[in-house]
Amino acid sequence: MATKKLRRAGLSQELCDRLSRHQITTCRDFLCLSLLELMKVTGQSYWNVQKLLCKVSLACAPKMQTAYEMKMKRAINPSSAFFPTTLDGLDKALHGGVACGSLTEVTGPSGCGKTQFCLMMSVLATLPISMGGLDGAVIYIDTESAFGAERLVEIAEHRFPNYFGTEEKLFSMTRSIHLYRELTCDSVLKRIETLEEEIISKKVKLVIIDSVASVVRKEFDMKLQGNLMERSNFLAREASLLKYLAEEFSIPVSFSFFFFKSLFHNFLLMLSSKAVLPVLLSESYPLMVNFLPLLFSFVESKMEVGSSRPKCCDFEFGIWSSVLPL
Repeated sequence: MATKKLRRAGLSQELCDRLSRHQITTCRDFLCLSLLELMKVTGQSYWNVQKLLCKVSLACAPKMQTAYEMKMKRAINPSSAFFPTTLDGLDKALHGGVACGSLTEVTGPSGCGKTQFCLMMSVLATLPISMGGLDGAVIYIDTESAFGAERLVEIAEHRFPNYFGTEEKLFSMTRSIHLYRELTCDSVLKRIETLEEEIISKKVKLVIIDSVASVVRKEFDMKLQGNLMERSNFLAREASLLKYLAEEFSIPVSFSFFFFKSLFHNFLLMLSSKAVLPVLLSESYPLMVNFLPLLFSFVESKMEVGSSRPKCCDFEFGIWSSVLPL
């Protein structure tokens, strides 16, 4: 919330322009300055600066709401609480689809279909509301160069051949998906910190990070002492920022996380024995994520002629409901 732009904090345009000349553009920049520094850059009196501090502090502070208000908000418009995946079995298990206003983690071993699922959700988000979409743009943060524009178009044409039957529709869909390739933890965090303005200006309705594990795995060797704490701090900071964006704009935020096959196998054994779900990321990983261990398996009988890979989105899935809040 501290990354909120000052012009969204209720300050006048003239004052925002003056502050921007001193590289003061966010609530954090403003609140980190002393009273004397603020008096100097704003040209305001001591008492006016005090009022400005209160105004900016209130603008970026979390707003209190009661459980009743949260319940009524979803009861008034139940459709806005979930984003359907169009996979009937999955939507049924999730009580309507991916939850809006919260984080959803799609987890599984390498090659199980996590990226394809993210691509499919990107296409769905651009569809009009009448077709079950969100009628908005998508921000897709790719951390391992796995995003494929050709694959995206294939999925769109395969799932909705009538709607995406023209070049104009495909062009509009691809222009609505904004791709960022961030290959380090630092660049991912900086990108997330700047998303608030983009969500507003581009009318973004879905944020995807594919994947969180890629940059974490490259930069944090768990064999080295001290890396666990740094890794935990990074994941907690990232999740906190994403949760704020999801709640502030009532949009779904999804990200994928990779399991090594041996870890995933042990994880499934724990679920089958109804063991307590372990903390898989770190001891301080925040309890703010909808953890969905989805196991996708492509249907081999539906291979395209002359192709070494299955047709788009022809896959089955298993949902390990013992960890879902059903």
